[in-house]
Amino acid sequence: MRVVLQRVLQASVTVGDKVVGEIGPGVCLLVGISRDDTPEDMEYMAKKVLGIRVFESSDNGNMWAKGVQDMGLEVLCVSQFTLYAKSTKGSKPDFHEAMKSGESRQYFDTFVQRLGQLYNPAKIATGKFGAMMKVSLVNDGPVTLQLDSRKFAYAEKDAKASAMAAAKNQRRQGFGQNQSSSSEEQSAPPNV
Repeated sequence: MRVVLQRVLQASVTVGDKVVGEIGPGVCLLVGISRDDTPEDMEYMAKKVLGIRVFESSDNGNMWAKGVQDMGLEVLCVSQFTLYAKSTKGSKPDFHEAMKSGESRQYFDTFVQRLGQLYNPAKIATGKFGAMMKVSLVNDGPVTLQLDSRKFAYAEKDAKASAMAAAKNQRRQGFGQNQSSSSEEQSAPPNV
């Protein structure tokens, strides 16, 4: 599960001419759901977005002191499957990593409900799932964070891939050295 979190002074979502969700100060979440996401990903992300410290403390002015829940502010959730776009090949984005629409709608709704359970349902607003939306916001800071429930899994996978590549490279270098040393032996003049 991926979320782009923006600290905002205000944010709203419009579909057609109608505002379907709006908040004052708080965070706007662009929410991407992967086809591999599980309830554990959802739980991790719900707790993360409510607790991550992106606000300054009004007591002593310390930056990065409080989360949206600590401050009693609002949350706007906007579904955005394009967060799982792959654009490495060609010029057309590939969305195969995103969860299919029907399943994703249920997952998104459950995520929004979970935020309300952990916090306050009256403080949670949403866009309209699957609609063409216009998202307007005033980013405060600007503060924008990219959150990913699988970042550690990716890191482990990347570490394994890096280790395998390093081992392969070492073997290649060792093979090259063996070849060059045997060709040097062949071209060296004989001792007489």
